[in-house]
Amino acid sequence: MSGNLSPSFGVLLIDDEVSFLRSFSLLLETAAGINHLYTCDDSRQAMDLIDKHCIGLVLLDINMPHLSGESLLSEIVAKHPEIHVIIVSGLNQLETAMNCIRLGAFDYFIKSSEENRLIDGIKRAIEMQEMRLENQEMRRLFFSDTLKHPEAFTNILTQDKNMKLVFQYLESVAESSRHVLITGESGTGKEAIAQAIHDLSGRKGSLVSVNVAGVDDSFFSDTLFGHARGAFSGADQARSGMVEQANGGTLFLDEIGDLSLASQVKLLRLLQEGEYYPLGSDTAKRLDARLVVATHQNLDAKQADGSFRKDLYYRLCTHQVELPALRKRPADIPLLLEYFLEKAAEELGRSKPTVPKELLVLLQNYAFPGNVRELQALCFDAVSRHRGGILSMAVFKRACENTDTASLSDMTDAFYQYPDDFPLPTLQKSADLLVDEAMKRANGNQSVASRLLGISQPALSKRLKSRKGADTPSE
Repeated sequence: MSGNLSPSFGVLLIDDEVSFLRSFSLLLETAAGINHLYTCDDSRQAMDLIDKHCIGLVLLDINMPHLSGESLLSEIVAKHPEIHVIIVSGLNQLETAMNCIRLGAFDYFIKSSEENRLIDGIKRAIEMQEMRLENQEMRRLFFSDTLKHPEAFTNILTQDKNMKLVFQYLESVAESSRHVLITGESGTGKEAIAQAIHDLSGRKGSLVSVNVAGVDDSFFSDTLFGHARGAFSGADQARSGMVEQANGGTLFLDEIGDLSLASQVKLLRLLQEGEYYPLGSDTAKRLDARLVVATHQNLDAKQADGSFRKDLYYRLCTHQVELPALRKRPADIPLLLEYFLEKAAEELGRSKPTVPKELLVLLQNYAFPGNVRELQALCFDAVSRHRGGILSMAVFKRACENTDTASLSDMTDAFYQYPDDFPLPTLQKSADLLVDEAMKRANGNQSVASRLLGISQPALSKRLKSRKGADTPSE
């Protein structure tokens, strides 16, 4: 823990011994860097000082004239439950200590005999209070209607309300020094989100990105921590690791869920101790980078099967965002399609193709297992094959045909929601319902609807005509 805390709130010392207040104030200034100190030698004036100043921590004596420490503790807890109160008393009585804890004291220490433990307890209380104030500010920003820095998200195209909530949350946590965990399927834009976090943070250093998937333990150490000259065969000169390169900035570790258990231990030690040793060196270096990590893996499942350490997870998940899949952001598909087609045409030196109206209908019914990255690849592939006029849908149709089984799995999940005694529709009725749903999704376009159903267009047309004939009343 830092030796100099410099809390953003005031610390109030309450004791009837003026000499103790002077010596204790000096100790706190030198040992903990507390610069917003207030003292009170009359317990009757304490509540006025608390109401007048922004107090976050009270250090309170027990035996005082006029108003006892226990009575004042009860009053502070009742009126200002957010304030931490630490009892600092000359009384070494277990019953008194237990009663103060029951009344709501944060901790209880004995004067003079527990100086080191007292300082550590005060530091712990200050750190917890700072976290509470930080989270309070985050919630305030999160629920505001507007973004304070929309320019940080210009590289992320979206008009989805859930993505806006993600942006608001990122603004609220960006200036925090605590780590961020980004989860979401592959291709949802986790690296772009990491860049936005870095841009919002105001950190002067660089964003340094490392994909740790498949990195073995020795290479992980060398990549992150670097090495000294002569550390191993071929190490002719010292090399700084990614942690050092990210000093003053942000270190982004992608695919953290694929990290080996041995490497997880090294990362955990870095986060716990805040320092590391380059390979072959006995000189420690300090961690001076904010850590942002990302994964497409289910870390809850990996913790359950023992392949991801729980203590590391708890260190990483102070702030966590989950990016929605593209199929859950259908309004973004036309926006992204236009952008990628225009970008592809520009990079390939071609005119932007005309988009057939059927393409949007097709894509909005596609699962996009590769998400935004897949849509980008499809657009570039389609433009590279384009020879003028209306854009061919062949590339997009192939992608849809290759994921029919995944779509079927998603569909059958819906049927499992019915109770066992639910009356099932007839086979004919089920087929009619599927045809109706496909035509609805395809906005009446039989070509698109037939592809959604996995049948030919003539077969769908024949089925629709037969239904129309069956619905016509006999003369």
